[in-house]
Amino acid sequence: MTRVNYATKSAILLALLASLLSFAKFEHCAARNFGSPDVYVHACYSDLPALFGARAINIHQWPYSSATNAVEYPPVTGIVMWATGLLTPNSDSYRFYFYLNAILLALLFIGSVYLLARMRPKFWYLFPLSPAVIASMYINWDLWAVVSALLAIYLFDKKSYSWSAIALGISIATKFFPIVLLAPVVLIFLKRREISRAVNFLVITFGTWLLINLPFMVTTWNGWFRFFSLNAKRSADFGSIYYAWELAFPHQSIHSVNTLSTGLFLILLIALCWYCYFYAPAKALASLATSSFLFVAAFTITSKVYSPQYILWLTPLAILAMRGYRDRTAFWIWQAGELLYHLAIWEFLAKFSGAKFGIPGGALALATLIRVVTTVYFAHQVTLTRDAHREATLHRG
Repeated sequence: MTRVNYATKSAILLALLASLLSFAKFEHCAARNFGSPDVYVHACYSDLPALFGARAINIHQWPYSSATNAVEYPPVTGIVMWATGLLTPNSDSYRFYFYLNAILLALLFIGSVYLLARMRPKFWYLFPLSPAVIASMYINWDLWAVVSALLAIYLFDKKSYSWSAIALGISIATKFFPIVLLAPVVLIFLKRREISRAVNFLVITFGTWLLINLPFMVTTWNGWFRFFSLNAKRSADFGSIYYAWELAFPHQSIHSVNTLSTGLFLILLIALCWYCYFYAPAKALASLATSSFLFVAAFTITSKVYSPQYILWLTPLAILAMRGYRDRTAFWIWQAGELLYHLAIWEFLAKFSGAKFGIPGGALALATLIRVVTTVYFAHQVTLTRDAHREATLHRG
């Protein structure tokens, strides 16, 4: 009991420290009312105050009432944005709105670290110690989806499948990316030949998502659908391999980014499913915790955009995928690539916002490439560690 209490206190304290360090980074911009180009030069841009006014949250407009200016997120995030706007004193209280949401995000981060400590006692501390994570905590509302996705993974591996499906449905209704987790979920059930459980999990997940989304679909369809239409129409955007290509080769633009992005993701998804089902060690696929990272990493690598806060999705899943202490070296190499990209994207944007200095497009393209390569390297290293662990087990047998 004493050991458990000590681990819990350590997780909470370290997460609190990371939250405060992140807040100190963003406070520089908050103290200056998030003015440009300061937010890019000092890498403390945040969507929290930016969308407070841009999406009319400051005048308490319902987040999905406008077909052209609805919030570009699923309903749970939209409600959080709107509800915290109601608690903000007046329409120009951008700092107050940021602080209120930052407090909630800090609490969610602490909860995420606590869950991670329960799931991976050996490596949980890497999450609050990761510089790219600390640098990204208050960029957007992603932590609302991260904590619910981690809860879904935790409950799944505890065999509380119905509750796990509910948590995952909520997570998908917060930020759509956790839908990728359904792939390893189905694979795990197929490997166990538990078809009925797979169907039941999918039905509960989709039912939960639909229950949350249906009121918005019925009352404000155009505003609700704006999230999907924007993503469908989005061209190559910051951080993606396609945008890096266009920066490096400006006269050779990619005309069918949607097709290419979808095609590459499906190829990687099929390859991962094939590997996990036929070749991965049994223990790797027995746990949703150990198999989730590869699928979400494939999604982010092939996506049309890679925002700096996506590191909040990947890092806890990467930690869950780690098997041995040798993986820590690969982890820090990958984190270095993420931190490089984090700095590069803001300094690239600074160049176009009136700053006296900034980096050229070629430098951002190189940083994007390094980020992708280090992500693939870490994923490969974790896979090798699993295979080595399997070989060692076979030899001992």
